[in-house]
Amino acid sequence: MIMERQWEAAAERACVAKGGTAVTKEDAWKLAEHWVAAWNAHDLELILAHYEDGVELTSPVAAQLLGTADGKVVGKANLRAYFQKGLAAYPELQFRLEDVFWGLSSVVLCYKNQKGTRTAEFIELSAAGKVARVVANYSA
Repeated sequence: MIMERQWEAAAERACVAKGGTAVTKEDAWKLAEHWVAAWNAHDLELILAHYEDGVELTSPVAAQLLGTADGKVVGKANLRAYFQKGLAAYPELQFRLEDVFWGLSSVVLCYKNQKGTRTAEFIELSAAGKVARVVANYSA
């Protein structure tokens, strides 16, 4: 619960949907570190605390695991089901954060997973500082 509150506080500071101020380097890194820690703990509730109810995620891994051509997952309930499936399919899942980019109401997280696959996730933040949209990209 402490980690969730720390995430929310950092997210609120980092999100600047109203006003056009850039996300700061410090807050972008805090968001990224909390996000990676939640995934590495395999804590589904902590992971989901980062996301808006109406979140939209697009990922080649989602396409593979869900058997859909577009790889889209819309809504927090569907995201929960997808993440549960992913955690079950990859029980050894671990992320190592490599870099973070920050912009206007967005961050890009660059990390490696337990297989050594490099990933870059574009994350758009809502006015409340939660993840509203994600587009995941993977190395070959």
